[in-house]
Amino acid sequence: MTTTDSAAGAVDTTTATATVGHAQPAHPRLRADALRNRERIIAAARETLVEFGAEAPLDEIARRAGVGNATLYRHFADRRELIHHVTLSVMARTADRAESALAEESDAFQALRRFVHAAVEERIGALCPLLSDSIDLSHPDLLAASERLEVAIEAVMRAARDSGQLRTDIAVGDLMVALTQLTRPLPGSGCTDFDKFVHRHLQLFLDGLMTPARSELPGSAATLEDLRHHA
Repeated sequence: MTTTDSAAGAVDTTTATATVGHAQPAHPRLRADALRNRERIIAAARETLVEFGAEAPLDEIARRAGVGNATLYRHFADRRELIHHVTLSVMARTADRAESALAEESDAFQALRRFVHAAVEERIGALCPLLSDSIDLSHPDLLAASERLEVAIEAVMRAARDSGQLRTDIAVGDLMVALTQLTRPLPGSGCTDFDKFVHRHLQLFLDGLMTPARSELPGSAATLEDLRHHA
């Protein structure tokens, strides 16, 4: 066992949830080296899950994180727990991007553009198929993370709407549908280089959100609650 493995094992993994920011309740702090290991595992798991799906090899996740298998299992008891924390991390990082864009951009619609282009890097669409079978969507931490994410995105959209630049007939769910679809891998092996077109098509989508609206949208604006009911 390596020195890093020993240090990582010094913390009770049932209380170690420091990587998801505001989405989590307060827990005892991890040692710095153990926290780095945990963050590397979650980052590697997100990357590997996007590439291989829910059955991504845990050995490959450990290899990409630069830790031993023993360290991975000390932090996460099984695949389900790991996917749970990857989901929390992605939601927290996406909310962070929304909050930063709103705080740092003087133009409200530019803040929305910045957030949307940044959010696709989290590959939400690629991770969505994991959620229904792999995690408990009613878990309190996930509910808190979802609420924070919805509030953060709605704040960006409200600012753009109040500035008179964002059409008024869309809601958070509409935006998340676009982000999900544009980051979902296409079936088959012939479209493996799809990612290079994502930002181009996002720009087309964002132009369609600006006022004045060119058409009347069918149906009603979608909320995140609507998406949860139809998942």
